[in-house]
Amino acid sequence: MRYLPKSDSERREMLAAIGIDSIEQLYSHLPEQAVLHRPLAIEPGKSEYEIVDYFKKMGERCATGYPSFLGAGSYTHFRPVMCDVVASRGEFLTSYTPYQAEMAQGTLTTIFEFQTMLCQLTGMDVANASMYDGSTGIPEAAMMAMRITGRHKVLVSRAVHPEYRQVLLTYAKYQGVPVVEFGYETATGQADLADLEAKLDNATACVIIQSPNFFGCIEKWKDIAAVTHSKGALLVYSFAEAASLGILEPPRDADIVVGELQSFAHPPSYGGPYSGIIATKEKFVRQIPGRLVGETKDADGRRAFCLTLSTREQHIRREKATSNICTNQALIALMGTVFMSIYGKEGLRELAQQNLSKAHYLAKGLKPRFSAPFFNEFVVAAGDKSAADVNAALLEKKIIGGLDLGRFYPELAGCMLLCATEVSRREHMDAVKQAFV
Repeated sequence: MRYLPKSDSERREMLAAIGIDSIEQLYSHLPEQAVLHRPLAIEPGKSEYEIVDYFKKMGERCATGYPSFLGAGSYTHFRPVMCDVVASRGEFLTSYTPYQAEMAQGTLTTIFEFQTMLCQLTGMDVANASMYDGSTGIPEAAMMAMRITGRHKVLVSRAVHPEYRQVLLTYAKYQGVPVVEFGYETATGQADLADLEAKLDNATACVIIQSPNFFGCIEKWKDIAAVTHSKGALLVYSFAEAASLGILEPPRDADIVVGELQSFAHPPSYGGPYSGIIATKEKFVRQIPGRLVGETKDADGRRAFCLTLSTREQHIRREKATSNICTNQALIALMGTVFMSIYGKEGLRELAQQNLSKAHYLAKGLKPRFSAPFFNEFVVAAGDKSAADVNAALLEKKIIGGLDLGRFYPELAGCMLLCATEVSRREHMDAVKQAFV
């Protein structure tokens, strides 16, 4: 209690105000094993700065700063210092939302640039001001497709990120929307077109794929688009690794593009907060969730920006809202905007090429489980060793290994998903290869 600036009498007064007699009563709703009934195991007489130093030293014993080959939807990339410099400015850090255009031109400008660059990257006509993250973008895209088509069935590839599919199922469960999964080819790791065609019917609103998919494989999305459109359904193209957009062909044949922008200036950060995107064709703009910033002119004829479209409950009648929960991650999206501005077209392409080259160097000498082309991650069988054994051996060398795919795909038990990015070093990649020997 010595570091909490309240006296015993003040604590008793606070407890009495809420109708209880002791600290123990305050914690009575917690499981017994979660309550510590002893002082912290810290030497007495320590000052605050000594306590901070103690925890810093303890933190050094953890895996912080270890080279990592764990991707699976969260990627370690270099973050230019300028991203934090801009995002930490008071004008952006303390702003809430740009409703009053004359007071928020800076925020509106950055959102407009964000939307513009995402349209260039995805090949779509319009992008919104960002989403919570990539996982929530997928169900929002599915509901958008249902509004457009008037249909209520969703097909999703099993090669889409498992946690993204879990979020989709949560949304769908309480709206009575049937979600049907179709498989992947065991040889290539790509979506199984035959299984898709067998499950696709006139009730299908959309088909959801991911490319690169969860296994790192590049999907044949043009073929999937042709099959999907033959039944009048929409194709939702998702991505978890934004760096791939620097080298892969934009998915222009898709109807809706959703994705995760974490790779652009945000660290893995224990899973969030991240920034999602959703982009679409101009003819579907009225059904896009969230809000859009548009360009206009002020009373003096100068270039200016304003909220052009806001289809959330805060702005229009609930029954006409495209979503009642979606919003944008303005500050994280701003970091992504600065990141894209710093790298530019050529820089993003070079970034993607480095990821591609390093992943293929890592794969050389190993035996990838799937034959499809991959970007910066791939599946490899652990062989005679288990995935846990390989990761344990790497951790002894202060290296974080890959993801044991048996966690999400029982049929792939013994296989690992490995990722290499531009920050991966040759000596660490060689150590990973050695761990499989």
